[in-house]
Amino acid sequence: MDSEKNSSRRKFISKSTLAIFSAAIGSKIVFGENLPTDMEPIGLDDKNGPKKVIPGKSDRLKILNDKPWNGETPVHLLDPEVTPAALMFVRNNGVPPEDVNVDTWTLEITGESVKQTKKYTLKELQQKFKQYSYNLTIECGGNGRAEFNPPAKGNQWGLGAVACTKWTGVRLKDVLNDVGIKDDAVYIGYYGADTHLSGDPDKVVISRGVPISKAMEDESLIAWAMNDQPIPEMNGYPLRLVMGGWPASVSGKWLTKISVRNKVHDGPKMEGQSYRVPKFPVPPGTKVPDEAMEIIESMPVKSIITYPKTGAIVGKGKTFEVRGHAWAGDLEVKEMHVSIDFGVTWTKCDLQPPKNRLAWQRWSTKVKLPEFGYYEIWARATDQNGKSQPMVVPGWNPKGYLNNACHRIAVKQA
Repeated sequence: MDSEKNSSRRKFISKSTLAIFSAAIGSKIVFGENLPTDMEPIGLDDKNGPKKVIPGKSDRLKILNDKPWNGETPVHLLDPEVTPAALMFVRNNGVPPEDVNVDTWTLEITGESVKQTKKYTLKELQQKFKQYSYNLTIECGGNGRAEFNPPAKGNQWGLGAVACTKWTGVRLKDVLNDVGIKDDAVYIGYYGADTHLSGDPDKVVISRGVPISKAMEDESLIAWAMNDQPIPEMNGYPLRLVMGGWPASVSGKWLTKISVRNKVHDGPKMEGQSYRVPKFPVPPGTKVPDEAMEIIESMPVKSIITYPKTGAIVGKGKTFEVRGHAWAGDLEVKEMHVSIDFGVTWTKCDLQPPKNRLAWQRWSTKVKLPEFGYYEIWARATDQNGKSQPMVVPGWNPKGYLNNACHRIAVKQA
């Protein structure tokens, strides 16, 4: 176990408060004296009981909103290396198109920085260009928003708005090169066939994009299949962009048009405070002016524990496996550690390489608890540049984006 102590500047829980927590849980909180004062034990109950079911999705998704549909996956269900389609989270801004006809579906490539405007049918895309498949990690920019204090507006995501599925399609760069891109190209922006919640057919729901350098990466796909099947309706059927490593909002669903711009794209949810964070640290609750905000690009290093799940009961003296996934936006994860004493010491885990660039990485380790009682297992990933997850929620921002604090689960040895 790593002997380095990182507690010199931490403030720890009082004995009286610890006693109250122990009584509430009904068990001694082992290493409880190491719990920071601004944190509480997460407890042992799994309270993810959805009341509604998203069409085409597992009834085990936790529903955050039904107008439009937004739902996340309980983290322990993300254990497979490839996320099943029925368990992929849903983050919608409008109403998906109905009565889709794949035979008449077209994708238009246009904009100030194309040499010619061109339309492709889905069949033409499939026949004209070489097809590729990649496992790509997609995560909502607001994943983990529920942990911010004061609360940030928006869907109160836990940690289940992330997935790594197999995507099949054509490289965006191959299509852009077929149309011809001018030297002044700066950005691409997408448009989809979803309908605004107001019902106004002329009102664009969301139109975001990425710099041309991201668009031209090998793994940036125009995709029509997920896990070797048509993309689920709620995830963009029949055609969507997939841009692994960046906030999922740049991976436009129900794709009908891509505009190649000679400036930063300015569609709905590209400006103001949408998918932007302060350029500098701000105190919690600060009202930040738009000009002090910057666009989110590569997502931060992060990890989840997918086994065991919170509430697991471990037998006396038993050694058990702890495992999960880790990812780091455009980068790879270099190291993975877990702690059973609230972050005072850390144990290095086995870490597998990604299946391909921008796929999450599997990690695992063996844990043995020293005595009876309540424990929290914390997970911490470190990227290839040496940047690690913070143990507590990172810098506050008005929209509650980019929370990459260590994931923690509660278990009990009895």
